[in-house]
Amino acid sequence: MGKVIRKEIDVDLSSEQAFNAFISELALWWPKAYTWSKDKLVEISIHPIPGGHCTEKGPNDFRCDWGTVSAVKHGEYIKIRWQISPFRVPEPDPDKASEVTIGFRTITDEQTRIELRHDHFENHGEGYEKYGDAMDGEQGWDYLLACFAKHARSGSGITAEVKS
Repeated sequence: MGKVIRKEIDVDLSSEQAFNAFISELALWWPKAYTWSKDKLVEISIHPIPGGHCTEKGPNDFRCDWGTVSAVKHGEYIKIRWQISPFRVPEPDPDKASEVTIGFRTITDEQTRIELRHDHFENHGEGYEKYGDAMDGEQGWDYLLACFAKHARSGSGITAEVKS
């Protein structure tokens, strides 16, 4: 079995609020530097239904799908085929994707533990070991989850529901 990344953070939101903020407010917390469009990013989104696309939209109708939702239970978890190659380019073949699962576990009515698991890096092929190490490093999931935690603390834009 290959590398498995496990990360978790606690946020002061209900599990439903945390799920909704993570998914429907992605553009408010995901760092633009971690997109292909950078400062010209128009939209980044996850369509939270099985088969839904994870998409970036940039200027001039540029569109890039970077993942596919494989399973979801609103307020509890979402599983995504991570279709970004070790060379940081989109991978259209879902069989060459790793898998990211984000769980939202209730601690109290007002606090949630976000549990992230990223595995199956070997599906990416050449360069997958270094890719897994990078995603496990401080500029990988640690940084991305810290960005979400900061957004959750700010309370700005925290939505009531995800739109399917």
